[in-house]
Amino acid sequence: MTDLPTGRPAAALSRPFSVRGLTSRNRIAMAPMTRQFSPGGVPGRDVADYYTRRAAGGVGLIITEGTYVGHDSAGTSDRVPRFHGEDALAGWADVVESVHGAGGAVIPQLWHVGVTRAEGAPPVADAEPVGPSGVSLTGEPKGRAMTQKDLDDVVAAFADAAGAAERLGFDGVELHGAHGYLIDQFLWSGSNRRTDAYGGDLVARTRFAAEIVAACRAAVSDTFPLFFRMSQWKIDAYEARLAETPAELDALLTPLAEAGVDVFHASTRRYWLPEFEGSDLNLAGWVKKISGSPTLTVGSVGLDGDFFGAFAGNGSAVTGIDRLLERMERDEFDLVAVGRALIADPEWAAKTLRGRGEDITPFGAEMLTTLH
Repeated sequence: MTDLPTGRPAAALSRPFSVRGLTSRNRIAMAPMTRQFSPGGVPGRDVADYYTRRAAGGVGLIITEGTYVGHDSAGTSDRVPRFHGEDALAGWADVVESVHGAGGAVIPQLWHVGVTRAEGAPPVADAEPVGPSGVSLTGEPKGRAMTQKDLDDVVAAFADAAGAAERLGFDGVELHGAHGYLIDQFLWSGSNRRTDAYGGDLVARTRFAAEIVAACRAAVSDTFPLFFRMSQWKIDAYEARLAETPAELDALLTPLAEAGVDVFHASTRRYWLPEFEGSDLNLAGWVKKISGSPTLTVGSVGLDGDFFGAFAGNGSAVTGIDRLLERMERDEFDLVAVGRALIADPEWAAKTLRGRGEDITPFGAEMLTTLH
């Protein structure tokens, strides 16, 4: 496509975005989505092609699926990619080269699943699930509470992965602090019952996350940005909240920003829903207002159903993005992350920027079975 994008979508979304040494050519990001097409944890040519098709289709910033850091308990599948080991890192080097060749910026999402790990699962079958307090997200005993050595080892694993990402040529990294996985397990009172310095009030519960951020910041150069994905909801606890008020959100964000977070990726199920009473700002809008940091929004962009329906085999029809454009036009947030709509149509970004919404392919749950 050689025609230049014009019209309202282009005016709102075609503006470049820069933070530290990263520049995205527009405001559209690909959301991280676990696909499990990396046997043995190694992303192959098909994974590189999958991300490259989205960059070639107009996405400015690719955020990869979650990738396991180098800690035995980090993962719960041998088909989710790793971010450690020569074989996996060589695969990621190919992803970087390919996405850059298509004009996109790319960052990996670094991940530790914590106590949600299935006992006996690969990639390290005898690794015990670990978390803040040895309880599952629903409160039952599971795994064990992390010792200081465990905490230090995980902090080092994230820092090692961040340093590796910069050496491979990535444009930044995202730390997965959302959805009830390890970092988020420390942030949430429902899973963090510790009585030491890593538990207690909301500020104390941010300590582990802030230590990871600070270690990653120290492991990379000043030109390398750190993104942090956060959410209120958790797997199996969709109504959970870290912050009930803007003041509590401020208490959560301040230590993370001071530790070195450059961009907050605020994950919600539906981007148009207000986060607190008395304002129509969504979570990304509130995070930006409170912290002053750039933010990404995400949640059912361009589709009429949320992603939980996909797990039940439901598709989603294409919808307009007028509400998104209104929020972008008033700078409520800085970037928008698009998930299932980009699985369905690798050219979603280009079609949207050119006002060709009628040509966008709708999402069907069967699309999750292939890496198109």
